[in-house]
Amino acid sequence: MSEEGFDAGRLDELLRPVVDRHGGEPGQLVQILREAQGVVGYLPAAALTAIARALGLPRAQVEGVAGFYSFFHLTPPGRYRVLFSDNITDRMLGSGELLDRLCNKLWVERGKVSEDGLVSVDTTSCTGMCDQGPALLVNGQALTRLSGERVERIGELIRAQAPLADWPAEYFRVDDNIRRRDTLLSAEWPAGAALRAAIARGGEAMLAEMKLSNLRGRGGAGFTTAIKWESARRAECHAEADGRPAARYVVCNADEGEPGTFKDRVLLASYADLVFDGMSVAALTIGARQGLLYLRGEYAYLLPALRENLERRRRSGLLGRAVCGQAGLDFEIDIHVGAGAYVCGEETALLESLEGKRGIPRIRPPFPVTAGYRGQPTVVNNVETLCKAALIALRGGAWFAGLGTKQSTGTKLLSISGDVETPGIYEYPFGVSVNQVLQDCGAGNAQAVQVSGPSGICLAMHEFSRSIAFEDVPTAGAFMVFGTHRDMFEVARNFAHFFRHESCGFCTPCRVGTSLVANCMDKIAKGLGTQYEINQVFKIHRLLHAASHCGLGQAACNPLFDTLQKFRPAYERRLCSLDFEPAFDLDQALAAARQMTGRDDPAAHFGLAARLPGVTP
Repeated sequence: MSEEGFDAGRLDELLRPVVDRHGGEPGQLVQILREAQGVVGYLPAAALTAIARALGLPRAQVEGVAGFYSFFHLTPPGRYRVLFSDNITDRMLGSGELLDRLCNKLWVERGKVSEDGLVSVDTTSCTGMCDQGPALLVNGQALTRLSGERVERIGELIRAQAPLADWPAEYFRVDDNIRRRDTLLSAEWPAGAALRAAIARGGEAMLAEMKLSNLRGRGGAGFTTAIKWESARRAECHAEADGRPAARYVVCNADEGEPGTFKDRVLLASYADLVFDGMSVAALTIGARQGLLYLRGEYAYLLPALRENLERRRRSGLLGRAVCGQAGLDFEIDIHVGAGAYVCGEETALLESLEGKRGIPRIRPPFPVTAGYRGQPTVVNNVETLCKAALIALRGGAWFAGLGTKQSTGTKLLSISGDVETPGIYEYPFGVSVNQVLQDCGAGNAQAVQVSGPSGICLAMHEFSRSIAFEDVPTAGAFMVFGTHRDMFEVARNFAHFFRHESCGFCTPCRVGTSLVANCMDKIAKGLGTQYEINQVFKIHRLLHAASHCGLGQAACNPLFDTLQKFRPAYERRLCSLDFEPAFDLDQALAAARQMTGRDDPAAHFGLAARLPGVTP
């Protein structure tokens, strides 16, 4: 037996099928760790050693990767790992109170494992269920529409050690909640129709249609898709060191970790063939033979259905060798599942994760279109972008360009949550006003809208006439509404803690800056803040924006900057003075000592004695 109680031979026997299933490929490390944890329950040191030995990797590298992702556990997390969504919209629905209620029910302290090793209860940044919260994850499975009654029942099921398969199916129900359909969500094309249309055109003609459409990426940055595809098509491939032939790749970024965004979840659940058609169209256009879908860890419940869909496409001749009967047209798609890292939504961090590494964003240039996955030309597109590419293959670039505005063609999916009557997915042509969206979703008392999640822009009431479009208010899809009864300081404070938690720690400005901002917000929340903290937030905002390695740090102070500009009274009413006050209250810290000694005279108080004449501190 090892020092952890694991028999080395037995552990090798358990993990060998996992390693073999991935061909002993070091680039599959993240997937191997995920599956190994599913077999063992967590990732003990002995398991990391066995995996490192099987893959021929340094032990430190394997542990470094395992320690990077929040869904990997190096110590036992309990047989039931419960994670409540800590997104602001879940908090607004009472998730904090429900978490405390479950902890009391189970006699477990938040963030710790129960003494019997049965359960742990903690938070995760966002589950992607903002339209049907409060939500939580139990061993990776999403539970929606939590209530006090459900939480009580969950506690009973855990105490009874009931398998998740025996829990009420209603608890695990995830609805699409599609409220408004336009060209994409109204599409009813059969699987492969877009791919066949693209084959009929040919790669060069398909690229011409993409240029004509002026499709821009739906992941937030808005980069022109045709330029990205053309750059990858023209880029030179090279043979790899391990003997692999030259290749191009298509990557679908389904790691929508931005709080308030859940459109990709709906597209993958109900429009998967359109997604896969879009990947196939991109592959035909750039000359790729391999596609990779990077699925957000919180959406792992979609994995069986997605794999079944891919199998159907293979049987139908839509994947594999000689796609659609075209000799030499080969294309395959694999699915990789993330392990809880918001930063992996950034395309180069995602590529690092696909290669089995820590999800740390790369220095650019070179860009992925010339040196992406495994150093080869790679197109990375958002789920919605690829669906739109499939529609362009079906109906043409001119048709698509006729929708929306000149600079923002087509339609946009909005994930609407918060203080609205009907949260869910709404599809609009670009150019729709924020006022129109608020009217449609039933947000009659909105004071603010956070567009594109914490890293986006916060709009106040006087800005509701603005339009959703790249030339005005760009968005990756999140649309969180806050009523007049909400405290915008607490909204911004939640976002500050989110960025501190999700910083990858690679660069000092982001690693330290996000912590300093969160500390400033906590100090203000405790009533100890001053104008000094307000000034510090502005200074840190400028520093992070200028010096951070990637977009996470550059956007970390956006919600604070916006709310300070537009909702400053929410901050100022918490300030104790305009002078500096330390966050640590030494006099309060001495309260216990005064109680034990029975003293409460002026000399027993720090600071007070110094202000009294004739009293020696």
